[in-house]
Amino acid sequence: MFGRTRAFSGFSVDDTEQARRFYGETLGLEVTDLGNGLLRLELAGGGQVLIYPKPDHEPAAYTILNFPVTHLEAAMGELRERGVEFEQYDTDDLKTDTAGVSDDDQGPRIAWFKDPAGNILSVLEED
Repeated sequence: MFGRTRAFSGFSVDDTEQARRFYGETLGLEVTDLGNGLLRLELAGGGQVLIYPKPDHEPAAYTILNFPVTHLEAAMGELRERGVEFEQYDTDDLKTDTAGVSDDDQGPRIAWFKDPAGNILSVLEED
């Protein structure tokens, strides 16, 4: 039924101007202002994500966007230079090192960070 539709994902923020600057300037994504506080992120490969304002926004408690990279430390270094801080986790299910990298046998090397609205994003290393 929906096999040929151009589906897209979306998430909320509490301040779309901050989101526009973060996703456009800090992360370097193409951001289109759709009016009425709506933003569209253009992702490599043709994907799109809608960002919408929500006055009672609560940050997602899960990763909303994953950015695959070839060299994790290089990407993290560039993001740090742009003011991004990486999350640190130390739970039974998830542990990161002091740099914020999770490097276990269950998945790729990955590090998490947040957008200005508190939503969780990741950068992960692909082979």
